Amino acid sequence: MLIIIFSTMLYHYIKIEIYENVVQNLNLKARKIANMDFLDIENLKLYREEAGSNSVEIAISNNDENLLRPRYIKTMLGDEYFLILEYPAKDRLITLKTETTFYNKIISQILIDILIINATMILLILFYALFLSRSLLMPIKTLSNKLSKLNETVLSHIDESSIPDEFLPLGKGINRLIDRIHTFIKYQKELFIGVAHELKTPLAVMKTKNEVTLLKQRESEKYIEALQNNISSIDTMNKMISSILEIGRQEGAQFEEGVKKDMIAYLKELGTNFKILARGKNKDIELSLSPNVLFMTVQPTLFMHIIQNFVQNAIKFSPENAVVTIQSKIENKFFVIEVLDEGDGIDENIDLFAPFKRYGNESGAGLGLFLAKGAAQAMNAEISLKNREDKKGTIATIKLPLPKKVKKLS
Repeated sequence: MLIIIFSTMLYHYIKIEIYENVVQNLNLKARKIANMDFLDIENLKLYREEAGSNSVEIAISNNDENLLRPRYIKTMLGDEYFLILEYPAKDRLITLKTETTFYNKIISQILIDILIINATMILLILFYALFLSRSLLMPIKTLSNKLSKLNETVLSHIDESSIPDEFLPLGKGINRLIDRIHTFIKYQKELFIGVAHELKTPLAVMKTKNEVTLLKQRESEKYIEALQNNISSIDTMNKMISSILEIGRQEGAQFEEGVKKDMIAYLKELGTNFKILARGKNKDIELSLSPNVLFMTVQPTLFMHIIQNFVQNAIKFSPENAVVTIQSKIENKFFVIEVLDEGDGIDENIDLFAPFKRYGNESGAGLGLFLAKGAAQAMNAEISLKNREDKKGTIATIKLPLPKKVKKLS
């Protein structure tokens, strides 16, 4: 359509430019004749000589139509084209007639050339568009075939060097997705193995105690003791199953729609609840939050799970009368939240985010930090644990990437 529009404009422009020369020539001749003192049909030869051309037919007549402005008329006789100028002068009408067949042929030839060029250009554009579309579809087909062959046993990265620059961000995004699938499968396998081991051990102990108890007749107290031990083991397994169910709920929360919140006000609200929990165990919570206001979009369930796990661990492993500090700051392109306790610290060589990893003498299923790690990955956040340098204790850190446009008041 653009080619047709521009070609039409070009054709009419050329046509006007060609006829402009003829029109100006006729106008000039008409003025020369009009400036003569007498206008008589008997002096046509003189007028023709004055006009300086033998290719123009000149006629003088009365201006019966009272024509006030020059008038141009295009006409055709046989195969020849003519342009007629009727020029009013005094009470006379000067009529100039010139042949324009040559110019018409030029214009016709230009039209044919334009049509040929347009047809050629359209064919070339169609060919190029077809070739370009095939070229653009090739990497998409390659990516599609690669993705269709993915399975949990063979997960390989896409070779980014073979992808055109336009599709490189897409390739990198797919590779990041594959990395997350790798991590997810790895943790799921560890989780299933750990669940089987953790549930098998208390079941084996319960079975053995029951078999030993039933080997011979015993006092009723022995049976009561065996039953109490079994109940204790069942309670432990129930806690573990509850933690495993929490994993399922968390996977559903990964699809939770983000909510725009003032993170500082939200942390203050959570801090009030954490203070009640801490004071119930003769400990306290202290808040040191910066900036004053920071609006971000977060998934509340996932974020709540991480921060709650960190604070509960900090309260659990801190001694009585200790103060757990929750502080926040903006660092580089991240909103950083830190939970500092006054416990004994951790062994940084141990991966505490692996499932069923327990540290210290406190009881638990060992799935809290594992769940926190999964929640952080779903939020595109980073979490870490390290020992404090200022005093004894641990720092649990959450790093949330800041959006490009952040509304904050420092």
